[in-house]
Amino acid sequence: MMGRRRKLLFIAPLAIVGIAALCFIGGETVMRLWNWITPALFGFHEITFWQAFGLLALCRILFGRLGGPRFSRSSIRHRIEERVAERMGQRWDTMTPEERERFRQGIRGGRCGFGATAGDAAKLP
Repeated sequence: MMGRRRKLLFIAPLAIVGIAALCFIGGETVMRLWNWITPALFGFHEITFWQAFGLLALCRILFGRLGGPRFSRSSIRHRIEERVAERMGQRWDTMTPEERERFRQGIRGGRCGFGATAGDAAKLP
């Protein structure tokens, strides 16, 4: 237990320094890019480091996430894919062998529900 505490006491200051360094690098990068591009292209004023840091924080709030239990696009997509697979499995289990074969033929035919005629759509379950 004592070894974990020493390790934590060693890592904590390094983490604080690392976070400060990343904030500095991010603010400096935004400031330099802004001052290099926007005055020449759009006639905007140059900004200071703290304005750049505020802009970076604002963009993080508006377009990024600040941690905590939120849903990212990939996790939502994953949940949708799981639900579709579950529903398809349930439907597959209730199909007769003839219905399964018709479904396979429809998939192999490349239609997948796109471009099917009205007569073909009436045949599919």
